[in-house]
Amino acid sequence: MGRDQSKLLRILIPLFALNSVTIFLYFSFHHHDAPPLPTSSRQFLPDPIHHQPSNATPDDGYLKPWPILPSYLPWTRKPKDDAPYRSCEAYFGNGFTRRVDVLPPSPDRSAGWFRCFFSRTLLSSVCEGGGIRMVPDRIAMSRGGEALQEVIGRDEEDEMPIFQDGAFQILGSSEGKARRWKKRRKLVDEGFLGEYLPAGEIERHTMRQLVGSIQMVDATEFQCDQWIEEPTLLVTRFEYANLFHTVTDWYSSYAASKVTELPYRPHLVFVDGHCRAPLEETWSALFSSIQYAKNFTGSVCYRHAVLVPLGYETALFKGLSEDIFCNGAPGKELWMNPDEHKTARLSEFGEMIRAAFHFPVNRPGSEKPASGLNVLFVRREDYLAHPRHDGKVQSRLSNEEEVFDAVQKWASYKHNNHSECKVKVVNGLFAHMPMREQLRAIQEASVIIGAHGAGLTHIVSATPRTVILEIVSAEFRRPHFQLIAQWKGLEYHAIYLEESHADPVVVISRLGRIVRSFEC
Repeated sequence: MGRDQSKLLRILIPLFALNSVTIFLYFSFHHHDAPPLPTSSRQFLPDPIHHQPSNATPDDGYLKPWPILPSYLPWTRKPKDDAPYRSCEAYFGNGFTRRVDVLPPSPDRSAGWFRCFFSRTLLSSVCEGGGIRMVPDRIAMSRGGEALQEVIGRDEEDEMPIFQDGAFQILGSSEGKARRWKKRRKLVDEGFLGEYLPAGEIERHTMRQLVGSIQMVDATEFQCDQWIEEPTLLVTRFEYANLFHTVTDWYSSYAASKVTELPYRPHLVFVDGHCRAPLEETWSALFSSIQYAKNFTGSVCYRHAVLVPLGYETALFKGLSEDIFCNGAPGKELWMNPDEHKTARLSEFGEMIRAAFHFPVNRPGSEKPASGLNVLFVRREDYLAHPRHDGKVQSRLSNEEEVFDAVQKWASYKHNNHSECKVKVVNGLFAHMPMREQLRAIQEASVIIGAHGAGLTHIVSATPRTVILEIVSAEFRRPHFQLIAQWKGLEYHAIYLEESHADPVVVISRLGRIVRSFEC
């Protein structure tokens, strides 16, 4: 057996062992916490299996397994091993360490349960519960999931949920002291919401409002038209057509799944009324199925529901307004030598996205071309993003076409003159490319160049040793992509413009220095 194979086995065996332990702990722990509810209203679904048909829905009961990721580190933390306040793990990993049992499981497991895990660093909570009933008719919003062309001009307010009291319900116990509570009462009060789901600067905190709508009801009212037995994420989105903001939602959903120790990839329900968008392709790839709350017929009851924090509450977004002093590092390095100032979580998440589209993530270096370097130029192009969009994208680089043409000519000259590094320029017109092809371009790139714009968020899936060159106009000097590169441990360069016009000679000069740093 070769040295490389031996190293690979030493990595894979502990990961398989960790996965087995996690699954065992989940079923032994959640089996006792998730109570069996009245059998008269239960509709059992098939047991989870490893196959996932392309047209799966929550009714099918299929759950995808989690892939094995090279940068993965355990999310489960011991009670005395909490992530230090404002540490990298508290920001990007499991800082949700303060457990609050709002409704503990009843001794006979005949009622619902609900608890939250609060992060002192992010000031948000991942909440979960069982025996939860969703009543879509009590959520005021558009149906959601329509084709974009069918809803052109629809107001954004129509797509955002307004929760009536009882939009979500939880089955209360009818035993002992619980007999004295009113037939309906709120699960939590304003004091709880203020402490564990603070709105902060978020003008409309939809997940806080969802939790505030939950009522405890008795068995006579807890009637279900459909039961979902497998774990399900409940997600509310805002800027659902923007890649950066959608990545924050993807990350929050992934983190919530790990914080609650789900052994398989859960189903996911959008508790919003947005129409379909191209980014839905990735939601479907990451999770076992997706559905819109208003697309269900009648009430839906969940054996295990997880309430996902808003994307605005992730470190990816919070880092734009507060200092997060973290640097990316390999997961293997942090496994051996933990460092509260370093993180591998964004690398883990990027691998998760690539694995969801069936790209290999366990063969370092295999993603790049066998010879030469790919320079990916991420372009901005017109496309219809959402019902209120006119199809025109605001230019961040006024002479983008000129710069791109100049880079192509430079690469062609290097190729024709037998340069040591053969450079191929990839035209990154992402707005009209399937997500799998976008990810292929990202992982094969040695250098990613582009003007400041949401498309550069793809660097979250870039492989190690990828170099980022951002062209930043005077109007858009924001740290989004510099921070992502820093948190992933990627080399980052920027060209700052006085306005929005770039000198192609300057761009090529900077790009040439980067290319010469590679060993071809």
